[in-house]
Amino acid sequence: MTHSAIDLPVNADDRRIARLAALAIGLTLAEAAIPSPIPGMKPGLANIVVLLVLLQYGWRAAAWVSGLRVLAGALLMGTLFAPGFWLSSAGAIASLLVLAPARHLPSRYFGPVSLSLLAAFGHIGGQLALAGLWLLPGAALIKLLPLFAAAALVFGTLNGIIVARLLAAPAASGRQSASCTP
Repeated sequence: MTHSAIDLPVNADDRRIARLAALAIGLTLAEAAIPSPIPGMKPGLANIVVLLVLLQYGWRAAAWVSGLRVLAGALLMGTLFAPGFWLSSAGAIASLLVLAPARHLPSRYFGPVSLSLLAAFGHIGGQLALAGLWLLPGAALIKLLPLFAAAALVFGTLNGIIVARLLAAPAASGRQSASCTP
């Protein structure tokens, strides 16, 4: 009996998504090591990568990176199909659904910080919606809402600033090189 190998074509986009997903997964694992006073409240460092991918390569690539991050992160942490996996998935999906139309807003008014804030509120909204349907009674959820909204505001802003600086970095280094040329 002969077994034949299946050859899957791999292109440059596939390799780029794999590299960026690996970076996002690494940030997810690093973030899991950071103690949190409130379960589920994390800075969302991997979302920096997802937003960068969205702005540089489009929504489809960002969806791949986000999905791979959630799945591989859960596999590596041993939480696949645990409540945290479903909450993370709900947040990622809601964030991507918010970013799908938001990326078409005028960039003059909606840059990396605005998009990061929208994504952060979408993420926490998706998580709280699932938690409300599945894990927590409505009254408990209402009490948590201000705390999680404040975290989304702070972390969404900080992550957006990081994305804006990362996007500006190549242009700045290019200007420095040009000014040093005799």
